[in-house]
Amino acid sequence: MAVDALYVYAIVRAGTPLPEEAVGVGSPPAELRTVGAGPVTAVVSAAPAKLRARRRDLMAHQNLLTGLAEAGPVLPMRFGAVAPDEGTLQAQLAAAQAHHLATLERLAGQVEINVKAMPARDALAALVTGEATIRRLRDEARRRPGYEANVRLGQAVAAALSRRATEAGQQALRGLASMARATATGPDVQGCALNVSFLVARADTDRFRATAEQFAAAHQEHVDLHVAGPLPCYSFVGTRAPALPLAVGGG
Repeated sequence: MAVDALYVYAIVRAGTPLPEEAVGVGSPPAELRTVGAGPVTAVVSAAPAKLRARRRDLMAHQNLLTGLAEAGPVLPMRFGAVAPDEGTLQAQLAAAQAHHLATLERLAGQVEINVKAMPARDALAALVTGEATIRRLRDEARRRPGYEANVRLGQAVAAALSRRATEAGQQALRGLASMARATATGPDVQGCALNVSFLVARADTDRFRATAEQFAAAHQEHVDLHVAGPLPCYSFVGTRAPALPLAVGGG
């Protein structure tokens, strides 16, 4: 990796303080600093010669973003973003200044909360009670045990669990969306029926989580809701700005 390369953590408003105890990626941890262009600035450090997704570096990245978000709006970068040099980074910041400022204004006072809907664990008894098809396949497998009967039963159970989790997740989505400023569908996750992020006012975080937990408790035979946050607003930064001249770091 080039000697002048910079690891980029986030874009913030000029003057946003760096968290006192935050450290950069690398071993030893790189010193944090800012690269500014008028009213916006990037939080950076020297890019490690070999960047790997080690737990220590992942946590350093995430903890810095969380600390920055406590002081104001943040445009977070994904782990591994590297700019070739300071001049290139400053030029991009200047070119996209209006967009960055507008996005920072839109995200002011907001956080991201992610909700994943997973098929309920230990829900087989409730599934058998409520699904005639599952009862029939179970009874057939008992009368004529064999590989094919077990496969049919297993596939039907998996499909029913996923369907019930999706239906419950969609119901939760409708209820929680009314408490959010925006929603964003996340990437597919294996075993996950629904993956949605919500843009929520920081002041409403506790109420949002409590509502999600109440729904989860009331529908525990259908869905396991995994609630994560508050998080930096990864899903709501947008893609209309010119792309940062960044590359994913490698070894």
